Amino acid sequence: MNESVFTIFIVFGFLWIFMGTAAVIALLKTDGKEIRIGKTGLIVAIPIIIPIILTLAYAAFRGTF
Repeated sequence: MNESVFTIFIVFGFLWIFMGTAAVIALLKTDGKEIRIGKTGLIVAIPIIIPIILTLAYAAFRGTF
């Protein structure tokens, strides 16, 4: 794949992730309460975040070796 196209794809992907995170935080803050993450939130979030990090790390190292 062309390097510049891949870079643009990754940048837009991170942009969408950032916008989605900001939207969720904005929705949670509409009640005026502070945002707290409990045990259940971590049980849901960790299995989602870890594969994303591992996949990005694998792609980064695979491209350099």
